[in-house]
Amino acid sequence: MEPRGTRRRAEKPEVAEPPNKLPHAAPSLPTKPALYSGPFPFYRRPLELGCFSLDAQRQYHGDARALRYYSPPPTNGPGPNFDLRDGYPDRYHPRDEDIREGLDHLLRWLLEHRGQLEGGPGWLAGAIVTWRGHLTKLLTTPYERQEGWQMAASRFQGTLYLSEVETPAARAQRLTQPPLLRELKYMGYKFEQYMCTDKPGGSPDPSGEVNTNVAFCSVLRSRLGSHPLLFSGEVDCTDPQAPSTQPPTCYVELKTSKEMHSPGQWRGFYRHKLLKWWAQSFLPGVPNVVAGFRNPEGFVCSLKTFPTMEMFEHVRNDRDGWNPSVCMNFCAAFLSFAQSTVVQDDPRLVHLFSWEPGGPVTVSVHRDAPYAFLPTWYVEAMTPDLPSPLKD
Repeated sequence: MEPRGTRRRAEKPEVAEPPNKLPHAAPSLPTKPALYSGPFPFYRRPLELGCFSLDAQRQYHGDARALRYYSPPPTNGPGPNFDLRDGYPDRYHPRDEDIREGLDHLLRWLLEHRGQLEGGPGWLAGAIVTWRGHLTKLLTTPYERQEGWQMAASRFQGTLYLSEVETPAARAQRLTQPPLLRELKYMGYKFEQYMCTDKPGGSPDPSGEVNTNVAFCSVLRSRLGSHPLLFSGEVDCTDPQAPSTQPPTCYVELKTSKEMHSPGQWRGFYRHKLLKWWAQSFLPGVPNVVAGFRNPEGFVCSLKTFPTMEMFEHVRNDRDGWNPSVCMNFCAAFLSFAQSTVVQDDPRLVHLFSWEPGGPVTVSVHRDAPYAFLPTWYVEAMTPDLPSPLKD
């Protein structure tokens, strides 16, 4: 039980007001790392509430049928020699990214399980519901130099829902993706095929199709500062040999990266790539990232395990590195900012938070299309039935 009065205090927007700010101007949130360098905020150990699967046709199933099992090559063998280009493009079935799913799959899970949430439906009324990937974007914002983002936020029955909106720049980039980038994306999924099996104790079979519609998603509950969180993220596999079989501590994240040969290359890797890996795995409590390092020909020649809780050690003494406290404090500040900005309870009203590198987070307000993202089927199912009119 939190002491009375703490929530209200914590939810004031943590916004630095520039001295020349005009009264009544739309508020904004600064993103400079120095503003968020305090102690690490409270973050509750994530608890898995449930899971769901998406099949080869991207259909939802409220079970773990898409979960795969970690099966790395033996450590005493000759080492991996995985051809990540094998099967491209003939055995590749990429997901149609023109279909914008929003929060739909997570909302479907929520609808099925709202009665079983610990703390009851009242807990949900104070919570923030989103995808893990959206929170990852927030965590890395103070250090991001290239890609902006937009997050749509709506409040419905007290709950704040956050759903990312594809920026015009991101859409243009996706539609004009060079073939090499498409192939690199495939190689990341292909690596998973070499490292995972469909059954515990089985052997990986890399001869099949790579279908990126298929996904296993964990649904987790946590709390950052004063903000209860319910979020979902895709999980690559579970390790049957993990010290604890309790999710999320048995999960493993799989990544690929190009081989590095100089201290400068490693420094750049630790500063940029490892930050994203840390944010993505720390949020859901996934303890390890296993990376396959590929040569210019597309073969994975070595594997390295990066424990999530040790990643920061690689940049601790680098003045151009990143700091986990800054990431989490900024995320907490953004959630406070969103909670205090989106006050009207209306699923058709959208506050659009926009950010471009170098600037603050700004807000604009919209109604209905194109930004409204809570589907009618969800709103209607979550709305208690109105009393029927009295009959004569």
